[in-house]
Amino acid sequence: MTKKLLLGFVAVFVAWQILDFVIHGMLLAKAYEASASMWRPMEEMKMGLMYFVGAVSAFIFVWVYAKFVSPKSMMIGLQYGIILGVSYGIGMGYGTYAVQPLPYNIALSWFLGTIVEMGVAGLLTGLIIKE
Repeated sequence: MTKKLLLGFVAVFVAWQILDFVIHGMLLAKAYEASASMWRPMEEMKMGLMYFVGAVSAFIFVWVYAKFVSPKSMMIGLQYGIILGVSYGIGMGYGTYAVQPLPYNIALSWFLGTIVEMGVAGLLTGLIIKE
């Protein structure tokens, strides 16, 4: 199980990094530029911390599935990811929108993007960690 847990962690972390690049680096780039006063300048961003947070989150995502979800399958993994995606995405997108002057398109994109990222993570985890 340790090998599968490690493989699942790496797969989820890499998938999230790729999807983050697409969502934030490409799809939302203009929206972020238009609201630049709300963000740290690129040279002040704490990217090391962002990678650390992503790694810890990916590990916990996979570990919780491996430890607590049963039965284990690709479809159960996908459902697990989508459920967590809605749960985390609502807070990420709309929770932030409620307290910060965030443009609505960013809030919606964060919500939907989180669902996609977590769904992909669940699918990968379910493919790697099976009964």
